Amino acid sequence: MSAESSVSLMPDHDTLEVVVVGGGPAGLMAAEVLSQAGHTVDLFDAMPSVGRKFLLAGKGGLNLTHAEPLPAFIGRYGERASAVAPWLEAFGPDALRAWAAGLGIDTFVGTSQRVFPSEMKAAPLLRAWLYRLRHPAPPGVPVRFHMRHRWLGWNADGALCFDSPSGPVARHAKATVLALGGASWPRLGSDGAWQTPLSEVGIAVAPLVPANCGFDVAGSAVHGIQEGWSEVFAQRWAGQPFKSVALTFTDGLGRRFERKGEFVATQTGVEGSLIYAASALLRDEIARSGQATFHLNLLPDRSPANVLAQVAHPRGSRSLSSHLKSRLGIDGIKLALLYECLDKATLENPVELACAIQALPITLLRPRPVAEAISTAGGVRLEALDDHLMVHQRPGLFVAGEMLDWEAPTGGYLLTATMASGRVSGQGVAAYLA
Repeated sequence: MSAESSVSLMPDHDTLEVVVVGGGPAGLMAAEVLSQAGHTVDLFDAMPSVGRKFLLAGKGGLNLTHAEPLPAFIGRYGERASAVAPWLEAFGPDALRAWAAGLGIDTFVGTSQRVFPSEMKAAPLLRAWLYRLRHPAPPGVPVRFHMRHRWLGWNADGALCFDSPSGPVARHAKATVLALGGASWPRLGSDGAWQTPLSEVGIAVAPLVPANCGFDVAGSAVHGIQEGWSEVFAQRWAGQPFKSVALTFTDGLGRRFERKGEFVATQTGVEGSLIYAASALLRDEIARSGQATFHLNLLPDRSPANVLAQVAHPRGSRSLSSHLKSRLGIDGIKLALLYECLDKATLENPVELACAIQALPITLLRPRPVAEAISTAGGVRLEALDDHLMVHQRPGLFVAGEMLDWEAPTGGYLLTATMASGRVSGQGVAAYLA
């Protein structure tokens, strides 16, 4: 239902200067840029408080950004790297750390080159940020927050329509920044409901799809199942990690991924950092071909010749399980996966078993639902926006953050570009109002 037909409007006597819709990092950053420039900002959010997904991301230690050189950093954004590059050149990893320091938050670089707050928490940073938004130094103007205001779209008069605790609200604005997030973690406010009102006014939106997500696996012929793990494997090993493994995947377009890392078995498939890193290629291959098969090296630090020699070593009366554990250290979930995927003939053939240990094919059927993903791809097409992230066909309307059609791996890349896009949109609004 459109906003025009669902909202009975309250009187709107004043036109607000700037409205920011969405209280995540992109919206807060846009609000900060404008507040510090002396503009009056009204920020609306559907939730009772801002930054809820930001706080959740910080529960395990807030990964703010990454310390690798900027050219490599920009390369993490795949097909959208050239579009995202100007955002990051203006506000990249170093600038983000300096911004955090300005809030009194020290940061450090971890062993993986990921950057974290010294306290490993998001809450202190968010508290300091909100305090500065409410009490900016001159000539800044305090940001006004309007919580539990769910944006519905526009009415026929061009006013922004909200559902609020006191009833329907409609407000005109000289400029608007939409920063409503993607569709992952809908219980925290990012539910993708904005797709409908934007599509209704003709703004080009690419479908939202899961990014940094898990996958369901195809069933094993050994166990005669069409999809998923066997019941025995799922009950015993779901939630357990595969450590010190390497994943290799080449898609139908010839793009190759190869990396060492870790991931986790789930009840129906796989998820975790190594899977997330390859998820865009895997997801797109499934969309094209109906499935995607990667190869898993259970012993990436050993040479093929060494693995074959150890597998082929006479084992006497020992079981194959005992033999693989003593000669190669394969046990636990790695051993279980071999028995899950390989038939008896392969297990008893040293050459075939050695090959499987270092290149075990795992076929994926589908990504897990968007609501389970860490982030989403798709959104407002960048071609519909100018360099300041203003909608070509709707002057004064800007879009920022995960609403935009880009994606990035975990590791600080998502948050950095989200905040950088918020700055770009805020600066764009300031230029537009000038």
